[in-house]
Amino acid sequence: MSGKAHKGAAQPLADHNGPILPLETVRTAYRDMLLLRRFEEKAGQLYGMGLIGGFCHLYIGQEAVIVGMSLAMKPGDKIVTSYRDHAHMLMMGMSPGGVMAELTGRKDGYSHGKGGSMHMFSREKNFYGGHGIVGAQVAIGAGLAFANKYRGTDEVGVAYFGEGAAQQGQVYESFNLAALHKLPCIYVIENNRYGMGTSVERSSAAAHDLSQIGAPWKIPGRKVDGMDLFAVHEAAQEAVAHCRAGKGPFLLEMETYRYRGHSMSDPARYRDRSEVEEMRRTRDPIEALHKLLSDKGTSDEEFKAIDVEVKQIVNDAADFAQNSPEPDLSELWTDILVEA
Repeated sequence: MSGKAHKGAAQPLADHNGPILPLETVRTAYRDMLLLRRFEEKAGQLYGMGLIGGFCHLYIGQEAVIVGMSLAMKPGDKIVTSYRDHAHMLMMGMSPGGVMAELTGRKDGYSHGKGGSMHMFSREKNFYGGHGIVGAQVAIGAGLAFANKYRGTDEVGVAYFGEGAAQQGQVYESFNLAALHKLPCIYVIENNRYGMGTSVERSSAAAHDLSQIGAPWKIPGRKVDGMDLFAVHEAAQEAVAHCRAGKGPFLLEMETYRYRGHSMSDPARYRDRSEVEEMRRTRDPIEALHKLLSDKGTSDEEFKAIDVEVKQIVNDAADFAQNSPEPDLSELWTDILVEA
């Protein structure tokens, strides 16, 4: 965003009596959320053209979760997530071109074209991967938090997982270790209501309140409106402060919603189209910020400028990916651990 003065730029904004966000921060959050959506829409388009193979899980509808969480984080904090991971990479500062190149299996991708949608990493940006095995990343998140504590920093580890993964055994093993050692780990359940094609009500006996699944280990938990940037930011601030103070792990259940199927190969026939349309019409996180910023003086011209900037970034990323060469066959033998 440019440093151009905006009408009402000094006005602070807050919801839920939570932390105050400067108006310019809210504008940046709006731009980031729009970038995530346009990027995912472009990824869906490239998949439809046959340029992205394998699995591809889109984040459309859930943007407020990762953007609101990111507002409470600082350099050095580390995250790990599941296979619905493109937005998390971008919010950790990874290059849109590098991410898109990996999606299309090209040499300039973050895993040199070998990982695809679900397996990208950037140690430089403190992003420790999307992971295709359901729930596997949760224990890794505890490991990242352990490393932070061992090094004596106040950095946190954040493990994102879905409501479907919340039933996995390794999740509870991770809770036990994190609580026992007071690890600075934030567990974020991105509850988008449907684990693949099964509603959370049909798959979880704790569906009424997943924020309390850490209670046996005395891990504090909080249920959050994951479609509301301000609610997410407020809860993230609380969780981060708890962890940085050495009080151990914290659990956040983000109640959110994905507009697309579980993956690009899922026609999502297990829910009515009217349900999705109703969520888009009444609960869309980007539209909510658009209305708020408009009410606070952001002009149509300023919104258009943001949209033009975002579309250019996404189009450049797609062009970069399609112009990147495919990896050489020698890449088959790199990044492989071989026993002596």
